[in-house]
Amino acid sequence: MFGSRKNRSSCSQKSSEIAGKESSAIVPFEEIAGERERREKGSAEEDRWSRLLPDLLGEIVQRLESSEDQWPLRKNVVSCACVCRRWRETTRGIVRPPRESGRITFPSSLKQPGPKDPPLQCFIRRNKKNSTFYLYLGLTQTFVDKGKFLLAARRHRRGAHSEFIISLDADNLSQGTNAYVGKLSSDFLGTKFTIYDGQPPSLSGGSWGCFASNRVSPQTATGKFEIGHVAYKFNLLRSRGPRRMACAVQCPTGGADSEKNGTFFLQNKAPRWHEHLQCWCLNFHGRVTVASVKNFQLVAGLPGGGRAGDDEPVLLQFGKVGDDLFTMDYRHPLSAFQAFAISLTSFGTKLACE
Repeated sequence: MFGSRKNRSSCSQKSSEIAGKESSAIVPFEEIAGERERREKGSAEEDRWSRLLPDLLGEIVQRLESSEDQWPLRKNVVSCACVCRRWRETTRGIVRPPRESGRITFPSSLKQPGPKDPPLQCFIRRNKKNSTFYLYLGLTQTFVDKGKFLLAARRHRRGAHSEFIISLDADNLSQGTNAYVGKLSSDFLGTKFTIYDGQPPSLSGGSWGCFASNRVSPQTATGKFEIGHVAYKFNLLRSRGPRRMACAVQCPTGGADSEKNGTFFLQNKAPRWHEHLQCWCLNFHGRVTVASVKNFQLVAGLPGGGRAGDDEPVLLQFGKVGDDLFTMDYRHPLSAFQAFAISLTSFGTKLACE
């Protein structure tokens, strides 16, 4: 995901082998002595790296952070944070969150607000066969690059409503794993959705946890905390026009490391009717190329559903560029997790809303 898990050392492997022998087996003294020597050697190697001079350590991480600004090279920054606690603390002090740097580095970045400008450009690939959706960070301006995998979601039927489980693991999308991030749940009409975080809002994005794992915060057990709502307005009169949606999400209100959250209201930007083309139009600035009822742009809204001005900046835009390929661009105050969850609500037929 965001960095390969360190391979177990040969001494650890050897320890497991010795421990796994039958209790009645007689272990040669030479084997035990060799195991002790390997442990001492490995401990000395780790201690040598952990005692690196602070100025030199900071210079190493700083150079990596400034020079390797895109994936897959940023995996070296993640590797620095995996060496030991001292390296992790140094890396934490140098690598800035997406709001300041415009970069996604660690899993915790997925729950931190994006930059104010320019937006982070991502895309979603859909697999219709297993109702799975994959979120990638775009590495180029084209729609053909493989991108950097960020999140995955799978849709499940839960009685009369549907549910999307969102995970850091593309192959294991279940709620009972450490890779579980949160979920999206709909009502039986598929017009109202609730976004749930696996952690309390005060911890989401603030915990650095274990950099080399798939966890956002391994210290906290997964839970069910409401952090947002998305509602599609009914179109009972069947009047002309695309879907209309409104969102309310909890986002940090202070600085990059603030634990205070406030509710932000968003609404879809009203499209304009093109008389010559006989269709509704929005300017996606080349990021959306296929007409679809799923396409939308969200701007800041007003409490109670009031509409803001047309000059408001677009905070999230989502649109179709291929049969199973969609772009997703987001910015502050939304996080990648929130933007992904909101975008997932667009999939599915909503007969009462269009």
